[in-house]
Amino acid sequence: MFLVIAEKPSVAMALAKVIGAGERKEGYVKGNGYLVSWCIGHLVTFCDASEYNERYRKWKYEDLPIIPEEWKRKVLDGTKKQFQILKKLMNSKEVEYIICATDAGREGELIFRLVYEQAGCRKPIKRLWISS
Repeated sequence: MFLVIAEKPSVAMALAKVIGAGERKEGYVKGNGYLVSWCIGHLVTFCDASEYNERYRKWKYEDLPIIPEEWKRKVLDGTKKQFQILKKLMNSKEVEYIICATDAGREGELIFRLVYEQAGCRKPIKRLWISS
């Protein structure tokens, strides 16, 4: 089984229709050997400076630049449910590899990569590159 991840639900539904996946589930569509799911724009973001150290809540010139040894990320509050669905699908034993079908460009790639890393996924990735 292959997992296709689109940037938004409307694109996911269009892709699902093309590949013949029509069984609707919560947060994804299944069928014809594919699972098709979506991000809702940015699901994961980088933590604010204050989340590394409380003293950075109020910015001071002498603290700059703030460059953490390791960047922390977090799932946005309004997208936690969809993130959990993606995480479960990405790490499912049924899924052989993941097809990144987010928008063709830097932002689309970032949206996918942050979810992939935050989900702890290590499956192989293929890139679907479509421009409107």
